[in-house]
Amino acid sequence: MYKIITKKRLNPTVTMMKIEAPFVAKKAEPGEFIILRVDKNGERIPLTVAGYDREAGTVTIIFQTVGATTRLLSMKNEGDFIQDFVGPLGTPTKLDGLKDVCIVGGGVGCAIALPIARRLHENGCRVTSIIGFRSKDLVILEDEFSTCSDKLIVMTDDGSYGRHGNVCVPLNEMFSNGERFDEIITIGPLVMMKFVVETAKPTGIPCTVSMNPIMIDGTGMCGGCRLTLYRDGKRITKFACVDGPDFNGYEIDFDEAMSRSTMYREFELRAHEKSCNLFKEVK
Repeated sequence: MYKIITKKRLNPTVTMMKIEAPFVAKKAEPGEFIILRVDKNGERIPLTVAGYDREAGTVTIIFQTVGATTRLLSMKNEGDFIQDFVGPLGTPTKLDGLKDVCIVGGGVGCAIALPIARRLHENGCRVTSIIGFRSKDLVILEDEFSTCSDKLIVMTDDGSYGRHGNVCVPLNEMFSNGERFDEIITIGPLVMMKFVVETAKPTGIPCTVSMNPIMIDGTGMCGGCRLTLYRDGKRITKFACVDGPDFNGYEIDFDEAMSRSTMYREFELRAHEKSCNLFKEVK
């Protein structure tokens, strides 16, 4: 059992928790993830490590309430326990040698981007961060990004905060002005990452994406997290849980990944409705 040390609402649908998990905290690195179960009958869900404190033995997770399991998790409070917390899993983000990097985060994907930005900043890298949200009410982690970014741009789709537009707007402006980076690292909704990759492609700047497909066991055995990549003219299959979650964005078949991500949407909606009804009955 793993104790919830702190809990904080970042916006109406996004929650941050610090979990007491000393063995995970001891080994965690930016880009890795954990798999948890809320209770013994619960499903396994992957969540990226949003931060860690090796001395305190805690791991920070940030999640959006979108389905039955994240709803149940969001109902837990400080002092409560969750059943399983396994990790760190996946491959850490490769950051050595980078001197000038652009981080592009979207929505709750900013939680994944933040520890990467922090590590780059600690390494002496110049960090430009672009974070995008649908509206002002959904903005998260702005203060945290400001402390580890040499330049921070906040975008909202409706213009209610920061600059009006999507994350590709300032990216295009910087490219037009001749600005270049050692690498672009983008994390967020699949459609956002797809367009960031397309925007970056003419420049030839390496572009890394963090993929979060359907995942069950986290060890490559189930095959649920498979992705199609195109490399050297060949179509190859990789698994996000063991080969990723970071990949060369220019190789990803985003259309297939987006199609696969919606395969269980109807089932997820039914499960979410069931959990909502159970919550109402408990109240």
